[in-house]
Amino acid sequence: MPITQSAKKALRQSKRRAARNLTKKNAYKAAVKKARALALAGKTKEATAALSLAYKALDKAAKTNVISKNTAARKKSRLVRFIRSQAKK
Repeated sequence: MPITQSAKKALRQSKRRAARNLTKKNAYKAAVKKARALALAGKTKEATAALSLAYKALDKAAKTNVISKNTAARKKSRLVRFIRSQAKK
């Protein structure tokens, strides 16, 4: 356990930040899952709408360094490719 005042404060801050980061991480994972599930179900129009929400969640996570910018770009690219491939079927 921290002893000095500054170490105690740093611990409080890191706990708050970890909780905030986890919320954003769960948000983008849920958004991506929803878009993929809709695409698999053949609901292209709904999947496209969910895609914009997934983009928003990924961009927010990347903006606050929950994930890196390139990771967000990769996930968005793969998600779009997946939705397009399911739409062709």
